[in-house]
Amino acid sequence: MLILKNGNVKTMVSDDFIGDVAVENGKIIAVGENLDFPNAEIIDVAGMTVMPGIIDAHCHIGMWEDGIGMEGSDGNECTNPSTPELRSIDGINPFDRCFKEAAENGITTTVTGPGSANVIGGQFVAMKTFGSCTEDMILRFPLAMKAAFGENPKRVYGQKRDPQTRMAIASTLRKALTEAQEYDRKLKEAGDDATKRPERNLAKEALLPVIRREMPLKIHCHRADDILTAIRIAKEFDLKYTLDHCTEGYLITDLLKNAIRETGAGIIVGPLLSDRSKVELRNLSFKAPKVLHEAGIEFAIMTDHPVIPIQYLPVCAAIAVREGLPEETALKAITINAAKITGIADRVGSIEVGKDADIAVFTSTPLDFRSRCRLCLINGKIAHSEL
Repeated sequence: MLILKNGNVKTMVSDDFIGDVAVENGKIIAVGENLDFPNAEIIDVAGMTVMPGIIDAHCHIGMWEDGIGMEGSDGNECTNPSTPELRSIDGINPFDRCFKEAAENGITTTVTGPGSANVIGGQFVAMKTFGSCTEDMILRFPLAMKAAFGENPKRVYGQKRDPQTRMAIASTLRKALTEAQEYDRKLKEAGDDATKRPERNLAKEALLPVIRREMPLKIHCHRADDILTAIRIAKEFDLKYTLDHCTEGYLITDLLKNAIRETGAGIIVGPLLSDRSKVELRNLSFKAPKVLHEAGIEFAIMTDHPVIPIQYLPVCAAIAVREGLPEETALKAITINAAKITGIADRVGSIEVGKDADIAVFTSTPLDFRSRCRLCLINGKIAHSEL
């Protein structure tokens, strides 16, 4: 057992307090003041901020390995615009040094997966940033199915084959979802009679959790028109989904609020700390989080690593605060709200009894760029320590 004593505890679900957090067997077992357990190891963190480990709600860590180039680029299979059968865990290198850099900066959970070259790119995973191998690091797999609208699929396939237009992107997704529905119908009709089952199809099989609302579609969309197309298709097929990047979402907040109310859409914003490298980023703004917040929209902030190195996720949140976002909201956007929106809040995102012992200890608020992560626990194990 380990007790972090006398810290400035930010649970992210209740008021801050000065006190203790006890962990054992990978879980948080007690939160409060003057905790005392026999034979517990004590780490005094007086004057420091104790908070839940930070969560990156959308990135590609391990799939574009740091400092390797083409040999470490395994995030986009640019041979077919629809590849739902691809599994991120088969392309992630858990020994990518960026996992270590993430843990050293208090980022304990990443939601990582394929890029946006394909209309349907494959399955995302939620994984910890510390462990001996991929299986040891997985929090939940499959977590979501990646889909993409806009410039990226057009650029990758437009000179060679479809999709060359946004219409074709939408039709490619509709076709795949419709075929999955038909595959599901045949499976249900066959029941236990193996002779009546359709021939196994890995692509259609991978989409079954999506059309059954068991797993969300994680939709890459920047421009307002692409956001609206994503919402339109999600309604047509009654899908669970998140709008990732959502760059121009702050320009259509009323429509976003309707989508959230009617379909439960999740909003994930970013990368914000980047240049306007393509046309659909022309309205990129660090004021977007403030506008969304003032409209009453909950959201997560992400890095899209390696677009923004994952260790700078707190910096992204801090700049949003500089542009008017309340500090508490910014912290929630990289902890509890990120966990809720990605469907992993039962395990991570807050300091509560029963949750994974993923805890980051900073010299002050992590939104001060001078603040340093002095201790990082992941599943109750010390992943990084400067104490």
